[in-house]
Amino acid sequence: MKNRKGIILAGGSATRLYPLTLAISKQIMPVYDKPMIYYPLSVFMEANIREILIISTPRDILVFKELLGDGQKWGMKFSYKVQQEPKGLAEAFILGEEFIGNDNVAMILGDNMFYGNNLCKILKRANLREEEATIFGYYVKDPKAYGVVEIDKEGNAVSIEEKPENPKSHYAVPGLYFYTNEVVEIAKRVKPSKRNELEITSINEEYMKQGKLKVEKLGRAMTWFDTGTHDSLLATASFVQTIEKRQGMQICCPEEIAYKKEWITKEELSNLADRFIKTDYGKYLKELSENELSD
Repeated sequence: MKNRKGIILAGGSATRLYPLTLAISKQIMPVYDKPMIYYPLSVFMEANIREILIISTPRDILVFKELLGDGQKWGMKFSYKVQQEPKGLAEAFILGEEFIGNDNVAMILGDNMFYGNNLCKILKRANLREEEATIFGYYVKDPKAYGVVEIDKEGNAVSIEEKPENPKSHYAVPGLYFYTNEVVEIAKRVKPSKRNELEITSINEEYMKQGKLKVEKLGRAMTWFDTGTHDSLLATASFVQTIEKRQGMQICCPEEIAYKKEWITKEELSNLADRFIKTDYGKYLKELSENELSD
C-alpha cells in the first residue's frame, strides 16, 4: 500500500471569530477540554497517517510547535510550514510539495471535527484508493450555505457547486480530502478565483473530469462540525462535553489513539498522563495506562 501523508491547514485570519482570534489562532482555542487542532489531528491518526505537515501563519506557527512538538511523544512525525497570507486551500499542496514527495496525501482543515462509529471504516476505504481521490458528503437540511456535491449510484462525484441557489443534492463537502500524488501538479495549474484564491473546488473538478473523484457519504451515525463561528464553536464544545460526561471516555484524544494503535507504550502513556494529572484529562490517561478501558 502506498504511503500517505497528511496536511493540517491551520492558517487564516478567522475574522468570523473576532474578537476571540485577534491575538490567537482559532485552531489553538479550546473546544471543551482540548485545543481545536487535536480534533482534525485525531482524524489523521485514526486513518493511520503518522507524518503530518502543519501549515499556519507567521504569527501562530511557533505556538503550534510548542503545543505539538515533533510528534515523537505520540509516535508520529510533525513538520511545519508558514503560509505568509491566505491564498486558498489549494496552495497547501504547493507549500507542501517537498513534504509530500512521492507519496499520496490527505488534507484536513484545522477547524473541522468528525466523530462517529463508522469513521475508521470510512477513512480506511478512502486511504485504500491509491489511484483515485476521495471527498466526503455530509447530509444537511439547507445546502445553500455550503459547497455541494452531486453523487451518482457508483459513488462518483458528478458535480460540485459552491453555495448554489438551486442545490442538486443535500450533501455538503466538509474540509477533509484524500488525494493522489498528482494533486501537487494539479494545484500548480489552478488559476486564482475572483477572490484571488486557489480554490480547492478547482482541484476536485480536475479529478472529477478524469473520472477519479469518489465520494464517501457520512451517514446518520456521523457528526461533523465546522467550528468557524461563535455558535458552532459553542455547539461543538457542548457536544464533546455531553459525550465525555455521559460515557466517561475521551473524544479525539491523541494520547489514547496512539496507545491503542501501539505507537506508544503503556509507560510512555503514563508519563504523558503525569503532565496533566491535576486535570480530568490527565486522570483519564492515567487510568487508561493502568486499566484497559472498553471501547
